[in-house]
Amino acid sequence: MHPNNSSTPEIEKNFDSNYRKVMVAARRARQLQSGAQPLVASKTNKACRLAQEEISAGKIAYVHTGPPPEKPELEDNGIPILAI
Repeated sequence: MHPNNSSTPEIEKNFDSNYRKVMVAARRARQLQSGAQPLVASKTNKACRLAQEEISAGKIAYVHTGPPPEKPELEDNGIPILAI
């Protein structure tokens, strides 16, 4: 998010983890397989490799929406378990 607490998510070009980079590349590869036009000229026709080249060229960004929501803690109203 922006430091000024804006409700608009920030567009990121630098990846905070390899996992996120792979997930963005996979999503872009699916877009390319579905008919999206490539954003860079490439010798390859493989969607996964082309997506990686687009990321390396800085043509692909992602929106970081923040951490996932946390699971709420439930009150324990169940039957107590006694050890025998």
